[in-house]
Parts: sequence; C-alpha cells; structure tokens
Amino acid sequence: MRPTHLSAAAWRKSSYSNQDGGECVEVSDGFASAIPVRDSKVPHGPILVFPSANWALFVSALKDGQLRD
Repeated sequence: MRPTHLSAAAWRKSSYSNQDGGECVEVSDGFASAIPVRDSKVPHGPILVFPSANWALFVSALKDGQLRD
C-alpha cells in the first residue's frame, strides 16, 4: 500500500519527536487508508507507509506507555 501522490504530501513533525533535532519523525495525515512516515533529517529519503489502522494502534500504544524502555 503506497499513496501515489507523496510529492504533494503535507508533512508534520510528530509530537513524539525530540525537540533537539534528533529522532525526528514526520507523518502526513492527508491519506484516508495509509499513513506515510519519513525521517525529517532525510526528507528526500525513503518513506514508510503504514495502514491507518496499524498506525492508530501504534500511536495508542505510545500514549498508553506500552512501548517504553
């Protein structure tokens, strides 16, 4: 599953990204069935695309503290 128009995607930095410039994850919310994710330090690099339902489960697990060290 890969959205075809990622060149026009509007990216935002994840609220879970480090504010010091490290661990910067950007996501694009403009797709109904998929969430594209990229490294903000390499904007022209690879993009991972996750099904929306899987991304929602991942974010919920983060919020609930299930993925802490």
